[in-house]
Amino acid sequence: MAAAGLTSDRRASKPRVLCVDDEPLVLDGLRDILCRSFEVRVATSGVEGLEILRGEPDAFAIVLSDMQMPVMTGPDFLREARLIAPDAVRVLLTGHADLQAAIRAFNGARLFRFLTKPCESGELLRACAAALGQHRLQTAERVLLEETLRGSVDALAEVLALTNPAAFGRAGRVKELVGKLAQAIDLKDRWEVEVAAMLAYIGAVTLPQATAEKVYAGAQLTEQETEMVKRVPEVTRQLLSKIPRLEGVLEILDKFRYDRDGVDADSLNALPVGARLLRIVVDYAELESRGASVTVALGAMRARAVYDPRLMQAFVGEVGVAPASVRELSVGELRVGMTLADDVRSTRDELLLARGQNVTERLVERLRNRGTNSIREPVRVFERRTEGAPI
Repeated sequence: MAAAGLTSDRRASKPRVLCVDDEPLVLDGLRDILCRSFEVRVATSGVEGLEILRGEPDAFAIVLSDMQMPVMTGPDFLREARLIAPDAVRVLLTGHADLQAAIRAFNGARLFRFLTKPCESGELLRACAAALGQHRLQTAERVLLEETLRGSVDALAEVLALTNPAAFGRAGRVKELVGKLAQAIDLKDRWEVEVAAMLAYIGAVTLPQATAEKVYAGAQLTEQETEMVKRVPEVTRQLLSKIPRLEGVLEILDKFRYDRDGVDADSLNALPVGARLLRIVVDYAELESRGASVTVALGAMRARAVYDPRLMQAFVGEVGVAPASVRELSVGELRVGMTLADDVRSTRDELLLARGQNVTERLVERLRNRGTNSIREPVRVFERRTEGAPI
């Protein structure tokens, strides 16, 4: 997951600041003062500034705006800027007569600082240096929190996959596909949809093992089992609501199971992108886990016409349409990073690992601890290839 606004190219260049003022001479003065330390972009109105931010929401470390501008005031502009580019640190320039209005705007726009005009060049540079430090601090903290959270979720999901492979074995595969599709469409904050992929099945921990295996295999459920399965999404929400910073994840999980009947373009577009993306990947992984080839699975999904066309097209480009090659291995030949092409079962037909699951060190260790004599061989894995094979 890349830090917002800190691509490798931008680390090597100057930090960027967006200056917004309706007076061109003021903008020229700001550019002259800041250009040695910053890459300066200017806009002559709040509307123009918002358009620049929409085009590059992660590009700017600082957004600096005048207080009084026609059509859109500085506080109004900075409030909107906070929604578009939340990582950019916001600074307001104001005259002495506008101090009270600036103070009122402080909380609504989440300002870092406001400066009174005329502003001496040294004071402006010091304020922008402090704002840049704040931007780096909050960006680093956010990335650290997201990586820590995602790592903890990965560990939790892997433990659950070991204890209940029927319910959680598919989660690793879904996360892998989701991550690649999110990267292909350049989805912002894609960690949320990756975490949603890992935790989409967590409510199934309440299902009996036999019921979980029936759901996984697509077998007929009893009336009682059907009721248990219907409660899984609510159990998932109850479990995840106890974890902070998962509001976006919960929204994705709440919305991705939308009804196939009656869905239209407007209702589909109203859903979060992460939810639409996750629905495609989950449906594909379910078809794949039941033995459908890439071509058959994608053909079946195209016939449903319930997916975001743009996301579906991107997904087809990531997965490909050529049939996957499969290798047969002994348990001892399994290596970390391989993807299972078939279930791994014991000689007594117990499900040990689910089809589509990515092989990790813990899964290899679990199989070796059971002893190869108790596991059906050969084990089938997808052959890795640059094009066509499952990713």
